[in-house]
Amino acid sequence: MGNKFICMTKKDSKNGGIGSKGKRGSRRSSLDEELLHRQALAMAIQQHQLSQRFDNGSMSRRIGSTSSRRRPTNLSDPSSITNNKQLSPESLENIKTKKFVLVHGEGFGAWCWYKNIALLEESGLVPIAVDLTGSGIDLTDINNVATLTEYSKPLIDFLEKLAEDEKVILVGHSSGGACISYALEHFPDKISKAVYLGSAQLFSSDSKSLIYGNGKDKPPTGFVFEKQHMHELYFNQTPAKDVALAMVSMRGIPLGPMMEKMSLSAEKYGNGRRFYIQTLDDRALSPDVQEKLVRDNPPQGVFKIKGSDHCPFFSKPQSLHKILIEIAQIP
Repeated sequence: MGNKFICMTKKDSKNGGIGSKGKRGSRRSSLDEELLHRQALAMAIQQHQLSQRFDNGSMSRRIGSTSSRRRPTNLSDPSSITNNKQLSPESLENIKTKKFVLVHGEGFGAWCWYKNIALLEESGLVPIAVDLTGSGIDLTDINNVATLTEYSKPLIDFLEKLAEDEKVILVGHSSGGACISYALEHFPDKISKAVYLGSAQLFSSDSKSLIYGNGKDKPPTGFVFEKQHMHELYFNQTPAKDVALAMVSMRGIPLGPMMEKMSLSAEKYGNGRRFYIQTLDDRALSPDVQEKLVRDNPPQGVFKIKGSDHCPFFSKPQSLHKILIEIAQIP
């Protein structure tokens, strides 16, 4: 859950929309979600028209890790809870840190969090989704993003601008977990809790294509996933409209940051309050591998989302939301 690029739910309950009251509330929630999706898709298509096309190739490698020994607390799966009403003033008052910073994983952008942004806002909380360098609507050429420091710069810039006594909850999906680990090491006093959602693994060579931004005679600079493998690996439980959104929105991934080995200290990263969310129908990273990652580098608490693929912000947003609220409420 350190430099291993750990970004470290069946459909969500139909009666579980935030603030829903009977059929009328459910219908309104559905319309609101559809509007959000159309807005996200429109932005994605506009972004796609600006993004680059890349050459083919192949690659495979994994990242090393550091571990901080602590026994994790196994916490219940909240997927059976159906009460998604807005938090009461009393419950909201009990949440000391109300600002969530959502950090996407490889190939994604801030756009992927659109469902959970809406849910957190409806709960009276403050979600902020960042685009890492060369991701989302940040049009930096990924071939020029060589280090984790460069890749994480938008997140670090945000943390640097926080008020002196202000803290946030970081949520990192997949390889975004490496970025929040980097942030924990450099800004431990700004981070109340760090939540790792799944983990990243660089898969086999036939699932992706290398990018040779400096020419075929030079080392590769990035990679893209082959689209025919994305549904199988990432989106096996994701609604079709979100798969369509991802297909026109995902961009190439800088290789340097994915291969970099971080140096994490017990004093900073090791003392951070880390939580891990396991995705139990994840074909990109099996539950057994996720269990091993938790054993090797125990967090403070472990949550599990049943029926979630690698992208619970698409496949199980309500369950993910409930877990984030529960983590926020932990003293």
